[in-house]
Amino acid sequence: MDSPANMSLADQVLAVNDNLPIRTDQPVHSGKVRSVYWLSAADSARLVRERGYDVAADAPLAIMIISDRISAYEVIWHGEGGVRGVPGKGAALNAISNHWFRRFRDQGLADSHILEIPHPLVWVVQKARPILIEAIARQYITGSMWRAYERGEREICGQPLPEGLQRDQRLPELLITPSTKGIIRGLPGVPELDDVNVSRADLERHFLAFAFQAPEDIAAYERLLREGFAVISDALATIDQIFVDTKFEFGYVTGADGEDRLIYMDEVGTPDSSRIWDGPAYRAGKVVENSKEKFRQLLLQHFPDPDILTNKARMDERPALAEAGLPLEILMQTSETYRALAERITGEPLVISGNPRAEIIDTLAGDFGLVD
Repeated sequence: MDSPANMSLADQVLAVNDNLPIRTDQPVHSGKVRSVYWLSAADSARLVRERGYDVAADAPLAIMIISDRISAYEVIWHGEGGVRGVPGKGAALNAISNHWFRRFRDQGLADSHILEIPHPLVWVVQKARPILIEAIARQYITGSMWRAYERGEREICGQPLPEGLQRDQRLPELLITPSTKGIIRGLPGVPELDDVNVSRADLERHFLAFAFQAPEDIAAYERLLREGFAVISDALATIDQIFVDTKFEFGYVTGADGEDRLIYMDEVGTPDSSRIWDGPAYRAGKVVENSKEKFRQLLLQHFPDPDILTNKARMDERPALAEAGLPLEILMQTSETYRALAERITGEPLVISGNPRAEIIDTLAGDFGLVD
């Protein structure tokens, strides 16, 4: 296998992850960053048996491949010279999520949907039944929450906010501010929109519509959210980083014992799903982002007319900017943010593939028998 030094930068970036020759009998589901290959019932059952996964014998399994693509302002960005992503970004995100998921499991919080990690860009996962909310926790007032507060709003998700808060200030307590995951129709008081804030009272009234199995599971998800946030926040504090806010997702799976359980899913505590600030800079009165927000700021600084990025009425102008290609300097600065944070969090050097596509195919063919 060629080393990264012998490969071009473009080769090291996994930009397209939905056309791998993984055996599947369903369409590949491809999101902004991850693609999911649902395995056939026969392959799922075989892997459960051969690999000894602690899941129901007939549990549907999938191969999840993370790319190095980066999205911001509703478009996918790439750089000059055919570099269509951020080198090392996918491996960094997976390494960070893997680290936190292990901590949650080891500390007795809950398990995740991940069954095995055969490659830095690959997860073997079991199909979960997702709760239809994005579980957001906020420890500081910033971003959209600050903008709403500045407009005079003094309530978020049914929770009152005190007067006199300042931008980027630590809140008196951790706030849980869920929003809808997808459009949920026909619920009084809940707008039929994606990513709209909902209150705890909304969840209690419509728990089945939000895919909770029982009303008491609302308290269970809140507990796992608070405990997970605390685990990450305390660990980041040891490297003088501030866990500002984050998004968690939850779902249900059935274990080998036939019992349903609530688990963490998607990703946790990553620069894509969270805001993370540099501690020394914050104490000096300056916010320095160690998250995707830093990439957004680089974009705003790069373009002469940043209104294209912030004005929703001009969204149709953004794809041309992305297609033109960003200077490699912006992508490499972003790469360093992701890679450095992953190594500080995990305490281990980040493994960067020289040719990720070839490595993934070799792994899934040889050890898993999933490539024809």
